[in-house]
Amino acid sequence: MDMSNMMAEIRDANLSYLMLAQQMIRFDKPTAIFRLGIGSDIADILEKLSAPQLLKLAGANMMLARFRFDDNAILSMLTDYSKDRSLAQSHAAILMAGQPVEAIA
Repeated sequence: MDMSNMMAEIRDANLSYLMLAQQMIRFDKPTAIFRLGIGSDIADILEKLSAPQLLKLAGANMMLARFRFDDNAILSMLTDYSKDRSLAQSHAAILMAGQPVEAIA
């Protein structure tokens, strides 16, 4: 994959993420804040972005979405296909809910 194709893929992923995030925020802001792992100030900004602003932001040369966790235990719980999968996913959600919202530096 060459660099221009990679940048186009990043732009598409960013746009999909931003559009989904905006829809989630407009539908149910508290749930969206939890599921997206963002603060209310970021949610307010995303909610108000126009279509041209979304496109411009999506064109950033970096991924806007990122993993909410760096913990191997949480990732293992989410990908575990054991018989107690629903319990593992619930436990992972509880652990992620206890993590602070990331600050944008």
